[in-house]
Amino acid sequence: MKKIKILSLSLTLLFMSLACTKDFEEINEDPNRIAQISPGTLLNPIIYGLATHNADRSASITFDLMQVSLPFPSVSGGLHRYDVSQSIGNSSWYWYYRWLNNIKEMRLASVKAEDPNYEAIALTLQALAYANLTDIFGPVPMTEAVNGEEGNFYPKFDSQEFIYQTILADLERANNLYNPKIAMVYADDILFKNDVKKWQKFTNSLHLRLLLRISNRTETNAFQKLASMIQNPTQYPVFVNTQESAILHVSGVTPNVSPWGRPQDFRLSVKIGEFFIDNLNLLEDPRRPIIATIASDFNSKPIGYKGIPSAYEGAESQFKYDASTFNIAQVTNPMKIVVLPYSEVEFIKAEVAQKGFIANPEEHYIKGVKAAMEQLDAVVPADYFDNPMAIYNGTLERIMLQKYYALYFVDYQQWFEYRRTGFPVLPKTEAMENNGEMPSRFMYNTDVQINNADNYRKALELLGGSDAINTKVWWDN
Repeated sequence: MKKIKILSLSLTLLFMSLACTKDFEEINEDPNRIAQISPGTLLNPIIYGLATHNADRSASITFDLMQVSLPFPSVSGGLHRYDVSQSIGNSSWYWYYRWLNNIKEMRLASVKAEDPNYEAIALTLQALAYANLTDIFGPVPMTEAVNGEEGNFYPKFDSQEFIYQTILADLERANNLYNPKIAMVYADDILFKNDVKKWQKFTNSLHLRLLLRISNRTETNAFQKLASMIQNPTQYPVFVNTQESAILHVSGVTPNVSPWGRPQDFRLSVKIGEFFIDNLNLLEDPRRPIIATIASDFNSKPIGYKGIPSAYEGAESQFKYDASTFNIAQVTNPMKIVVLPYSEVEFIKAEVAQKGFIANPEEHYIKGVKAAMEQLDAVVPADYFDNPMAIYNGTLERIMLQKYYALYFVDYQQWFEYRRTGFPVLPKTEAMENNGEMPSRFMYNTDVQINNADNYRKALELLGGSDAINTKVWWDN
């Protein structure tokens, strides 16, 4: 009887093991992991990841370089004095490549699904990330980048000229891929709510930005291409109002939350730059209360909007007032993160017109100024353009001063545009390092120098031999 029980138990275990083997894959499948990647499942994390990083870098880097704000107190050194550390670009290097890996997966999934709209979106986001990378560093890995799964951990660097040729061709292809008749079938994206036409306008608006970026290279015929696109809105639709802008509306509902977990950190030990606020004062600009707080004397008496000069000399005790700082509401849930605004499109058109390639520079300038206020929810005063400082005076300098404010809080764009044009003219002080010269790029991180040494040396050849902050990138030569 005991033997029979043992045999019965053995048979039961055998059948159970067979059943477990049959259902092993089903039982051991992680319910929290995506079984199959679809292009739509990756889109929102990519948008949020890129946008929040860009907002953080704007506040941490661009504001200091472009005299929007400065750390205070800051007796010596600091980025606002062009004291640039070796590691300043590390965060963007790692972050952009992280999301470029996801964008690659999205693009491959869209091709597999035969979905042209998601493929076009992936090409657009890829162009956005690579453009920022190459404008920060110069030559960067592209053709061999994000190929870790294929075993390539030491990618070669591509020249900036090649990168721009590639991403501009990708944007052209993306524009031709869009098909509004094919619905975006996944959950609403957090940027354009699955509006294919707005995505196409974003693609072409980015195309305008990047063509203008390389316009100093006469061999690119960039202004002629810009004019051709602008004059053919049916083939190349772009943003035509602020509501169409690429602006991420951060709801405050997890996971779409402010990247400032503690909003008070946004303005902790930070003061508004004198140059930035003084020009807004001269313009009597309605954006002041949205961006900045009122300064006060040490008796707490309000003294208007007043900043601290960037790269100031001497001790902080020389300032006998509590200067303006940032309005914390800008980073408090809900908030907005500007990726590429309609106002930028109008300023691009204004510059192309100012150069004589299309008509009506003043019209585009005025539209750009008004749109830049609208994107911050400011009301444009009826008499704003009666101010001699606000009227269009026919110069690139006037266009670029207003574009500077339109690009407020837009990743690195103020810095990129300053390097391209030299405007707005920023004041200098004797306390500035680097001989008072605006950095032209950031240095490669030490991980690249050590772990990818051979390709790093080849990258330096593309740069003319020097991994220095004053080395000009291709479009800046």
